[in-house]
Amino acid sequence: MTTDHDPIRVDSIMNASVPSPEELDHLRGEHYNATVMRVRHVHDALMILRVRPDAGKPEFTPGQYTLLGLGWWERRVDGILPSEPTNAARQPLVRRAYSICCPLLDESGRLVTAADGDFLEFYVTLVRRSADSPPMLTPRLFSLAESDRLFVGLHPHGRYSLAGVEADDTVLFISTGTGEAPHNAMLAELLARSHSGRIVMLSCVRYRRDLAYLDVHRKIERQYANYQYLTLTTREPENLDPSHPGYVGKQYVQEILASGRFERETGVTLDSRQMHAFLCGSPAMIGYPDHDRDGRQIFPEPTGTVEVLIHRGFQLDEPDHPGNLHVEKYW
Repeated sequence: MTTDHDPIRVDSIMNASVPSPEELDHLRGEHYNATVMRVRHVHDALMILRVRPDAGKPEFTPGQYTLLGLGWWERRVDGILPSEPTNAARQPLVRRAYSICCPLLDESGRLVTAADGDFLEFYVTLVRRSADSPPMLTPRLFSLAESDRLFVGLHPHGRYSLAGVEADDTVLFISTGTGEAPHNAMLAELLARSHSGRIVMLSCVRYRRDLAYLDVHRKIERQYANYQYLTLTTREPENLDPSHPGYVGKQYVQEILASGRFERETGVTLDSRQMHAFLCGSPAMIGYPDHDRDGRQIFPEPTGTVEVLIHRGFQLDEPDHPGNLHVEKYW
C-alpha cells in the first residue's frame, strides 16, 4: 500500500507498460477532482458527457469553456494510434478546453439551463487523427464510464456570451459539429429569461446522426414559438450523389446565408441593426479575417460566414471594439 512516506513517481510509472492498481489509485487521487455522472454515446465517435465536480459546480456564463483532463496512464479506445506526451513526468494530465453545454430539457420536458443541477455537460467528438500528432485526450474520454474519475477545470473562461443582447433582438446561432455546445447553453438562458425576439439555430454536420440534440430542439420548437432549429448536412447521399431523387449537393452555412435561402426558409432578415450572430465551429465555416499593415481586413478563401455577415453590415465583436458578430475560435 502506498503511504505519504512512499510517494508514487510518475516518471517511474512511465517505464512500466501498465501501472499497478495501487499506482493508479494514487495518480487518480492526486490529479482528479470530478466524477463522471453520465455518458451517452450518440454513436462510436460522438458522446454527451456529464461530470460532477467534487468542489461543487463552478459559476460560469453560458457560452464559456473549461478544461477536461485525463492522465496518460488511462485506457483508450481501440483502433487509434497510441501517443504519450514526452514530458509526462512533469505534466501527467492531458488537458483540452471544452465549451460547457446544456441538456435543454429534463425528462419531463421542462426547460433546464446550464446553471441547473450539480453537473457540467460536454459535447465531445472522437478525434481519430491530428495534423500534429496522434490524439491523446478524446480516445481516453471515450473510454470513460459512469463513476469514473477525471479532471475538470473549476475556473471557466471566455468572453463568448450573451452580453449585449437585448430582450427583443433577433439571435442567430451558427455552428458546425459539436460547436453547437455553447449555443445550447446560451439558448436555454435566453428562453429562461423569456427572450421575446426571434431565435434561430443553424447547425451543420456531416451526417444526420451527428445531430445529438435534434429531438430536444424539435420539442423546444413546439414549446417556444419564437425558436427555430435548422440543420444542414454535407455527406448524406443527397449531398454526394447527383442521381439521388432528393439531391441538394453539399450544404454549407455561408452559401445558405449568401444565397438568400436562410431568409426564405425562416422569414428572418439578416438585419444587423437589431440582430446578434454567434459562430462556433470549423475555421473554414467561420472564415476569420487577418489584417494588413493598415488594419484592413483580409478574408480567407473560400468565403467564410464572417465575410458574408460583415458584407450585410455586421460588426465583429472584439475586446476593444464591441460588435454584434461573435466568434468562438473552437480550434
